[in-house]
Amino acid sequence: MEEVYDYIVVGGGSAGCVVTQRLVDAGKSVLLLEAGPADNTPFIHIPATYIRVIGTERTWMYKTEPDPHIAGREMYVPQGRTLGGGSSVNAMIYIRGQKQDYDDWAALGCEGWDYDNVLPVFRRAENNQRLADPYHGNEGHLRVSDPQYRHPLSDAFVRAAQELQLPLSDDFNGASQEGFGYYQTTTHNKRRASTAATYLASVKDSKLLTARTEACVERLLFEENAVTGVQFRDAAGQQYVARSREEVVLAAGAIGTPKLLQLSGIGHEADLKQFGIEPIRHLSGVGENYQDHMSAAVYGRTRQPISLYGAEKGLRAARHALQYFVLRSGLLTSTIIETGGFADTSDCGRPDVQIHVIPSLVDDPETNPPTGHGITISPCVLRPTSRGTVKLSSADPNAPPSITANNLSTREDIETLVRGIKLSRKILRAPALAELVDHELEPSPEEQISDEALEAYARRVAKTVFHPSCTCKMGRDDKAVVDPRLRVHGIQKLRIADASVMPQIVSGNTNAPTIMIAERCADFILES
Repeated sequence: MEEVYDYIVVGGGSAGCVVTQRLVDAGKSVLLLEAGPADNTPFIHIPATYIRVIGTERTWMYKTEPDPHIAGREMYVPQGRTLGGGSSVNAMIYIRGQKQDYDDWAALGCEGWDYDNVLPVFRRAENNQRLADPYHGNEGHLRVSDPQYRHPLSDAFVRAAQELQLPLSDDFNGASQEGFGYYQTTTHNKRRASTAATYLASVKDSKLLTARTEACVERLLFEENAVTGVQFRDAAGQQYVARSREEVVLAAGAIGTPKLLQLSGIGHEADLKQFGIEPIRHLSGVGENYQDHMSAAVYGRTRQPISLYGAEKGLRAARHALQYFVLRSGLLTSTIIETGGFADTSDCGRPDVQIHVIPSLVDDPETNPPTGHGITISPCVLRPTSRGTVKLSSADPNAPPSITANNLSTREDIETLVRGIKLSRKILRAPALAELVDHELEPSPEEQISDEALEAYARRVAKTVFHPSCTCKMGRDDKAVVDPRLRVHGIQKLRIADASVMPQIVSGNTNAPTIMIAERCADFILES
C-alpha cells in the first residue's frame, strides 16, 4: 500500500508534534508516524503519576553498553514512545538553558542560532501563566505554569539554600539562570501540557493530518540523492510505503534518529558495510558526539514519615486520587521534582551544576538506594565534556542500538559532579532541612569525607537525567550532520528536528530547547 502526503514526520514526540502542527496549520498535508501507542493513559496526564509510565510500552528502555567509567555498569536511558514523546513522560520542568549555550552554538558554525535569534522563538512558543516580560510569551501553544502543590521538604530545601547564601530565583529562564527555587512546569489546569495535548490537539480534527501510532519506520526511501518517503510497519506486521511530495522530517530523538539514518544508508561507510547496508551518503558524524546529563544523588532520612514514601499505596493512594478527581488539588497535582536550582561550583562565571530535589528516596533498582522516608537531592553536570556514540547493533530495524555512552570519562566531568555532591550535602545539613532530616544516608552520615570517596560513590551510583542529545549535530565541520537550516548534508528533502542536532548539550532540561528547534525547523520549511 502506498500513500502520498506533502510532508512526512517521523516521531510523534516533543518535536514531531510541533512540526506537524505548524505544517498542518499552514495548509500542508502531513503524515505523522509514532512508533508507540497513543497518549491515552491517565498516568501521562496526571502530573504526579508519570513514573508509572516509565518502563511500559510507552517508553523506549534503551540501555548503554557496560561502561568502565561508572564501575562497569550498564545504564537504562528511558525515552518517550507515545504521542508527545518525552513531553508525555518527563518531569515537566521548563528550562531553556543559558544564553551562552546558544552563543556557543553560533560560534561553532551554527549561524543564526545565537541567543538573540532563539529567544523570540522561545517566547513565541510559550504561554506563561505568570511571567510576561522580554523573556516570556503568553500566546504560544506550550503552557507553562507555577507549581500548584508544595511539599514541606521542597519548601525546606529552598529555605536551606538561602541559609547558605545561595540566591533565590523565581525565574530560571530570565536574565540569569543562577539560583534556587521552584521550577515552572509544562502543566495547565493541573494536567500535563505535552506537545500532544497542546500543539497536536489544536489540529487533531484537520483533514490534512494523518497520525498513525504503533507505526515503526524501518528505512527512508530514496531517488538518487533525495528522500522520497519511508517504509514502515504497523503493530500487526503489515508493511507500508508512504511518499512525500516535499520533505521528510526526522524527529525520532537523539537515539532513534541516528539509528534510522544508519539503517537507511546514511552514516560512516565502514559502520554500515559491516552490517551489509549499502551506503547512500558517507556522514561520519552520524551517531557520534553523544552527550547526556549525569547525576549522583545525596540521600537523607527524615525524622518523621513526611516524605512521599508509600503515597501510591492503600488508603493514602485512594485519598490522593479522590482529592485530585473531585477537587483537582493535592499531591497528584505535583510534578514531584518541584524544586532545585543552578550553581556555579567552579567560579567559571556561569552555573555548571543543576540540582533536582525529590521529597522521597528514589526507588531505583539500578543503584539500590536506601528505602523508607527521606529526601533525594541530585546534582548533575550541566555541560559534560564526555562523548559517546550511538551505532547499529544489527541491520534488523527491531534490534536495539549499541550505545557507548562514556559517561564521566573526563576528569572535568567527575570533578564537577563531586563539587555538586559537596554542595548538596551542605544544603542537606542547613538548618531548614536539618530540622526535618535526621541524618544523611548516602554518600555518608559523616560530615567529612574525602574527594576520593565521593568520586568512588559518584561512579557507583551515577545515572542519566534522561537527556541524550547531539548525535546528529548541526554545523559546517566534517562531523556535522545537518546545516543551520537543519537539512541533512548531501541529502535533499530531509531535515532533522530533535535534540540530536544540538552541537553541544544545553545547560539544563532539554524539552523546551527541543521544542524551540522544532519551531525553527517548521520556520525553515515554510520559508522555503
